[in-house]
Amino acid sequence: MCGIVGAVAQRNVQGILLEGLKRLEYRGYDSSGMAVLEHDGRLARRRALGKVVALEDQLAASPLAGHSGIAHTRWATHGRPSEENAHPHRSGERLALVHNGIIENHEALRAELEAEGYAFTSETDTEVMAHLIAREAEQGDPLGAVQRVLARLDGAYALGVVHADAPGVVIGARQGSPLVVGVGIEEAFLASDPLALLQVTDRFIYLEEGDVVRLSGGGKVEVFDADGTPVERPVQTFEHGDGAASKGDYRHFMLKEIHEQPAVIAAALEGRLGDRGVLVESFGPEAEALFGEVRQIHLVACGTSYHAGMVARYWLERYAGVPVQVEVASEFRYRRVVVPEGTLFVTLSQSGETADTLAALRFAKRLGYLGSLAICNVPGSSLVRESDLTLMTHAGPEIGVASTKAFTTQLTALMLLTLAMGRVRGQDADEQAALVEALRRLPSQVAEVLALDPAVEALSAAFAEKHHALFLGRGPHFPVALEGALKLKEISYIHAEAYPAGELKHGPLALVDGEMPVIAVAPNDALLDKLKSNLQEVRARGGELFVFADESVALEDGEGIRVLRLPHVEEALAPILYTVPLQLLSYHVAVLKGTDVDQPRNLAKSVTVE
Repeated sequence: MCGIVGAVAQRNVQGILLEGLKRLEYRGYDSSGMAVLEHDGRLARRRALGKVVALEDQLAASPLAGHSGIAHTRWATHGRPSEENAHPHRSGERLALVHNGIIENHEALRAELEAEGYAFTSETDTEVMAHLIAREAEQGDPLGAVQRVLARLDGAYALGVVHADAPGVVIGARQGSPLVVGVGIEEAFLASDPLALLQVTDRFIYLEEGDVVRLSGGGKVEVFDADGTPVERPVQTFEHGDGAASKGDYRHFMLKEIHEQPAVIAAALEGRLGDRGVLVESFGPEAEALFGEVRQIHLVACGTSYHAGMVARYWLERYAGVPVQVEVASEFRYRRVVVPEGTLFVTLSQSGETADTLAALRFAKRLGYLGSLAICNVPGSSLVRESDLTLMTHAGPEIGVASTKAFTTQLTALMLLTLAMGRVRGQDADEQAALVEALRRLPSQVAEVLALDPAVEALSAAFAEKHHALFLGRGPHFPVALEGALKLKEISYIHAEAYPAGELKHGPLALVDGEMPVIAVAPNDALLDKLKSNLQEVRARGGELFVFADESVALEDGEGIRVLRLPHVEEALAPILYTVPLQLLSYHVAVLKGTDVDQPRNLAKSVTVE
């Protein structure tokens, strides 16, 4: 949530900061702003309510010029969206600060400052930090001022600070919220996401918890740990090209990312499949020994990643014989957790910075788990660095707020985990070989489903005027239904919910009428006949059915029922395939309704605050 960009360069930084904000707008789009130390030593600021284009218009009318500066795009937490609450926040005319995260003790600190005569112009917790640092900076070096103030803060933060007493310097810090340093040629940059800086560098330092960094002229980067000790952090090359952050010929990032799924699923599989089994060492050199000790798995995630975990429970229990408990990360650490002996702790996160998931991992480390595994899309993220084992999903940058390719690559990675666990635990070799061969076919089968896009678009017209929808699935397709409902509500603002189809008679059937479209997922599996009975229950109440069915399923279009046929797929992998048409349906409904597909209201891509 929220995006930070900072730069110390040999050229005017306005263009660098503005382009960075455009690339980070998926993280927040309530307001944006920029502060630059201009050539005459004056600290100048521009802020605008709404999307970054509003700030761009301001800068076109009244540009900034200087070699160091900071910028921010906001997703509101403390205080409503307004220009007064927009970042950067200033203290006087000499200090400006941008901030991601939440400072939990801001009220006490604000009261202390108000008692000393400091006047506040915003409702934010951020302005408290600006005044605290400005007060400390009166005693000398702004870097020392930042370090002393950080010791007083409770909560999560990533900061960028500029001060007129330190021209050509940007100071950054992180605790519980991501921040990276971009390493240029005699230039240095700061951002909450590497994507913001791919136009200027592909070399990054991923700051660790408690780090403070000072960027200065000539590209000098100095990193200090939480104790103030100078430290070296490795420079890593970003593995995805700059084009990954462009829409290309697609109307929206979401549509582009849906259509990238055959390629990214193939990337998630690359180098991880042997002739007849999964290469267990893909999870790390210690994985085989660790997996051999696993007796149970606790899988923890949020949102879409939680749905992926729910699917994986079916897989791991069926094919690896491992009991699995799936937990919502935001709830996990607020109860007393019993950890059976030999339990592996698995986290799922697209960004690797999801606040609740990261907090759950840190909580779990105190509970005696056998070990931890992170399945993640961002190398160098906090979740990756703090886990014992990692498996990268290789989805590439995902810009659309509604997750698509991150979900299907997580499912792919979870099937790899299932097969790795199964191989270590003695899964039947022929069964493993058959699933590996099915995984090899999966990218081309997803491409076949994507070719059905015009047919899905035609179905979407039936939803444009609806206010509610019900999604149904059975077995591992119940989580697929949950994910379909989540996508529809996220980007079209249609109220949607999902149920196991067998639960219809236990309540939701009361909602079914001609105005409640019902979407069902119908692969040709052992539960098909039971699902058909559930669909008859819907039709008997006048419900309109939209069924995504295996090509061999005996269901035909008719009054009140429309069927879209999908290619046959190995039963275990059907949840991945059947997710794709639900993504397309949500996308086309949102386009028809005229919503902001890539940046839906009230949501941000990376949820880095609790």
